[in-house]
Amino acid sequence: MESERKFVLGGSKYDQAKFSGRFFHFLNVIDPRTLFTSNKKLEEAVLLLEQYKLGTIPTNTTDDDLWSAQKIKQAIIHPDTGKKIPMPFRMSGFVPFGSPIVVGLLLPNQTLLTTTFWQWLNQSHNACVNYCNRNASQKTTTQDIALGYFGAVSSAVGIALGLNILLKNSKGLNPATLKLIQRFIPFPAVATASVCNVVLMRHTELSTGIEVCDEDGNVIGVSKIAAKKALQETAATRAFLPAPILLIPPICMSILERKQWFKRFPKFHLPAQVFFATASFGLALPLAIALFPQISHVSVI
Repeated sequence: MESERKFVLGGSKYDQAKFSGRFFHFLNVIDPRTLFTSNKKLEEAVLLLEQYKLGTIPTNTTDDDLWSAQKIKQAIIHPDTGKKIPMPFRMSGFVPFGSPIVVGLLLPNQTLLTTTFWQWLNQSHNACVNYCNRNASQKTTTQDIALGYFGAVSSAVGIALGLNILLKNSKGLNPATLKLIQRFIPFPAVATASVCNVVLMRHTELSTGIEVCDEDGNVIGVSKIAAKKALQETAATRAFLPAPILLIPPICMSILERKQWFKRFPKFHLPAQVFFATASFGLALPLAIALFPQISHVSVI
């Protein structure tokens, strides 16, 4: 229970050493209810945390109050810049604002133009989210950002268009099978693009290394091994994230579309698609981020 864990400034109410703890932590991070936080409530949350630092919090303040204040601040304020993150690009806004794009990616009977548009929009949204939630304490050049963005867009569009053209030129596939296969095209395109984005954005870390700390948080050097591990784990997370989002809805829709009662109500097709896409997105995001601990350990050689 939330109230059973003592408040730790900058910490988590869930055990980050366990997958379940990380899952519930990130489920809390992406809570879309924080999108409706008023400026007054945000100011009150920031003030309460400042009072906690100074040891001057009101006597009736509970740990739940402090956890809630920290959740609000972390959802809205960038930890490095201290500025408000635009609502569509907050982690708490990733699912609500990203779900319509997922629905667009999964729409049937895509043309080359619509395929290009939805893949471009998806990668552009991802790029904005990544940039607005970046580690601003580490300098990222405009060249790296542009390289990652254009690499992701070109790979996503290229793979999606290539697979669509390949399918249309295939012989011997009946229309039902062709339609089913086309539903799954967005996944390899998006997964490849996400990995491509990570590799292009952070490729310099492999040659320069990243800072490593001891158990007390003191920087003790730079490690290329740690950089390689971090890049591999991030790439694995990005590759896994689109899987439930882009595979579960097509499977569910293909099952429903075989039902006679569902065929009689075509106006329910789009709402059903939206429901499955949003539910899958909301589940997949915390699952993917929770795959690996935010702080990894490497052996000292």
